[in-house]
Amino acid sequence: MLRKVLQSIMDEKTAKREIARLRKEIRRHSKLYYEMDAPEISDFDYDMLFRRLQKLEAEFPQLDSPASPTHKVGGRASERLKKVTHAVKMDSLADVFSLAELQDFLEKTRQQLAPLEDEEIRFTVEPKIDGLSVSLTYENGKLVLGATRGDGTVGEDVTANIKTIASIPLHLPQPLSLTVRGEVYMPKDVFEALNREKEAAGEKLWANPRNAAAGSLRQLDPKETAKRKLDIYVFNFQAGSLYEDGHAPASHRETIQRLEALGFHTIELLCTTTKDTEIFSAIEALGKNRNTLDCGIDGAVIKVDALRQRMLLGETSSVPKWAAAYKYPPEEKTTKLLDIVIQVGRTGVLTPNAVLEPVRLAGTTVSRATLHNIDIIRKRDIRIGDTVVVRKAGDIIPEIAGSLSDKRDGSERIFHFPDVCPSCGERIVYDGQTEGEDEETAGAARCINADCPAQLERRLIHFASKGAMGIDGMGPQIVRLLIEHKLIQSAADIYRLTPQQLAPLPRMGQQSAANLIAAIERSKSAGPARLLFALGIRHIGIAASEAILHMFGSIDALFSADVESLCQVEDVGEIMAQSVVDFFSLPETKLLIRRLADAGVVMEAEKKADSSNTLAGLTFVLTGTLPSMSRNEAGEKLKALGAKVSGSVSARTSYVVAGEAAGSKLERARELGIPVIGEAQLLQLLQGKPLV
Repeated sequence: MLRKVLQSIMDEKTAKREIARLRKEIRRHSKLYYEMDAPEISDFDYDMLFRRLQKLEAEFPQLDSPASPTHKVGGRASERLKKVTHAVKMDSLADVFSLAELQDFLEKTRQQLAPLEDEEIRFTVEPKIDGLSVSLTYENGKLVLGATRGDGTVGEDVTANIKTIASIPLHLPQPLSLTVRGEVYMPKDVFEALNREKEAAGEKLWANPRNAAAGSLRQLDPKETAKRKLDIYVFNFQAGSLYEDGHAPASHRETIQRLEALGFHTIELLCTTTKDTEIFSAIEALGKNRNTLDCGIDGAVIKVDALRQRMLLGETSSVPKWAAAYKYPPEEKTTKLLDIVIQVGRTGVLTPNAVLEPVRLAGTTVSRATLHNIDIIRKRDIRIGDTVVVRKAGDIIPEIAGSLSDKRDGSERIFHFPDVCPSCGERIVYDGQTEGEDEETAGAARCINADCPAQLERRLIHFASKGAMGIDGMGPQIVRLLIEHKLIQSAADIYRLTPQQLAPLPRMGQQSAANLIAAIERSKSAGPARLLFALGIRHIGIAASEAILHMFGSIDALFSADVESLCQVEDVGEIMAQSVVDFFSLPETKLLIRRLADAGVVMEAEKKADSSNTLAGLTFVLTGTLPSMSRNEAGEKLKALGAKVSGSVSARTSYVVAGEAAGSKLERARELGIPVIGEAQLLQLLQGKPLV
């Protein structure tokens, strides 16, 4: 008896330690996934950690806690964005990982609804979109709020960014007040194109479309969100009324049909049935075809169809009892790890990549896979020559899940991370490493040699890229060609290239050389904000570059900027500010900027003569389609005369310029009593004529 008591005590102590460890690990991964959009493990691995914690808390209920991650939904709302308290809690779903578990869910649901002897219990099956869950709120038919799920209770106000998604109706065909829920996602082709651009520029790739969508929707500048071409599937009615007469739909199927009629891009219901076999068949068919869909999915959602039955079932503290999410395991294949190579990024980060014996996986042939960092290689005991398990994180990015040690024959080699940069031979350091710190836990390995050839290539690719200086025709292949022929060693060298130097190069010729020289010449006027971004300063993206130059006015002013003054710029924190100060304190930076200026690259925001600042102090908002010019053209003409052009209407707006098919901005202007003008009146102002 005493032995049993002692064993129980020991079990509880062990469970307590394991629960504490799991909670800490899950909280860390949850923050990386939901708040930083930078996951380190696959969704499947996260689900397994979560499931393990749930089981332990069930076995030892005395160790359960309301503060446990198992009682939370999603992540915290970003401090950068306005917080929104949801009128209806945005719950997550209970996960099942096998058909047996799903069978248990179906039987349990039927048992709970057994008193309803005269009612059929029907279930629907729909894809589980791997995106970012949002709520959309309409008042009198007008979209007034878009918010992320956050922790289920408090989310983030992303209304301005939500409005850039073309499939979201800004106005409903009827003056209804309601809230719906949907999943914002990035189409696979858009995701792959975005990652190709990032790779070419030597930037860190998005881990999967879900994180790309989340990062895009949380942009501070809606124009940046618009470029990401996000989409949405609406899958639930949250609150309000779907009909003008106020009557409520009877079923989930009717709800989806009504939402579609109102103009929403709705989720497809794969079946509505009472039969388990049809449910299982729909799940199996979806699993087989999921790689052909335009969006990432990580499972199927099974719901009770009748809304009255849902009300009777109710919910737990964290999940509804009337729905479950069947999670597909990631598709995995085994293959040989032929080699591990190190890629050096433009900021000097060294990333290990696996060279694989080609294998067909999730619809594509995979010959390379990311290994993330040296810590992953060590923890998973991955060796060159191993038979490894390969899977696609989020069904997109190939990664190595582990090695099969039982298949080793002794020829395998332990990979040793280099002490020096493989490109330049200089010693590498680890981010955050202090004297005596273990390199394994010190952070990312980095080459800090500014003259590193690999970094040079990546930096120049980024400098010339579309979002930076925008030099058409100077892609990765041309940059490599120019470096190989020793024609460029820095960004300044680009502006000293001649047609005579370019024409003899392979795949170039007279016409291509002339076109490239013309593109280089045009890039000189890209402006100081794009130049700042093109310089490739760590942590500084295009939005931050624009904000910094708006305050400081010129590149030269940044040589005397300090951390305190830079932190006054909106959304620039101490780390970003320090990165700018460090960059502009380098002697090589001063030399580079001087050479770029000598070549004619614009370093200062254009200053207008007082006589031309006829619209200084006025703020304009452009909406709709103008007859003879684009909104961008109109905006540039207004800015040239000293006006400010804003993307949203407020009490500070001076005029709203409305063209054909003007939308919510026009309505907002009327609500606030802001003067509304057309193109004819705009032209009067641009010509310096007063409005009559």
